[in-house]
Amino acid sequence: MVVKMVYLFIGIDSSFKDIQLKAIRKEFLKKETEQFNLDILYARELTLKGLQERLSYLPVKNPRRIVVIKDAQNLRDDAREFIFKYVKEPHKEIILVLDIDQRDKAEEFINRVYRYAKVYSFKETKQPDTFTLSRQIALKKPDFALRVLNWLLKHGEKPERILGGLRYSLERDTASPLEMKRKLKLLLNCDIDIKTGKLKPIFALEKLVINLCGLRKPFH
Repeated sequence: MVVKMVYLFIGIDSSFKDIQLKAIRKEFLKKETEQFNLDILYARELTLKGLQERLSYLPVKNPRRIVVIKDAQNLRDDAREFIFKYVKEPHKEIILVLDIDQRDKAEEFINRVYRYAKVYSFKETKQPDTFTLSRQIALKKPDFALRVLNWLLKHGEKPERILGGLRYSLERDTASPLEMKRKLKLLLNCDIDIKTGKLKPIFALEKLVINLCGLRKPFH
């Protein structure tokens, strides 16, 4: 059986992507040497030289290495052109996973890689927003809420807009006056922490989310 050396993940359902990536890791990597043979890279931070280096490293005590490029639609022009050539004759020791979460911005990329890759299409669900975050908080699911928060920040949502969206949702909440007062105070404290520089925005917002999800003892 011919082994495909290039995988193309298309879609924004990160949970199912993680499941598929774990299956690929299990198939090609030995657990005891996995840390030496797995690179997870982010396209925005990746230079052409860095990409070429990672794709030239040999596996360590294992037949193959895995290189994952997240948000591959954001590769720089020179790195993108390199990938288009690379996928036609990939290295036999390297499994390359190209992960695309914004299909509408990657049609050309997908079309040029598609025929050389094993393709997995994941559910094209609606992208998260502050209302998604509010729902996860209301459901008392801090793990999911933190994932949504980090997704929003990663994709350019401003902290003040996140706070505004949360306030809008909370003001329409059916919580008791006492609970509402506490929640609005947490929002205010978060806003102050960010504006005064007491905490970095991501830490202030993570603290807010955890407290809103109902931990008995808020963080200080």
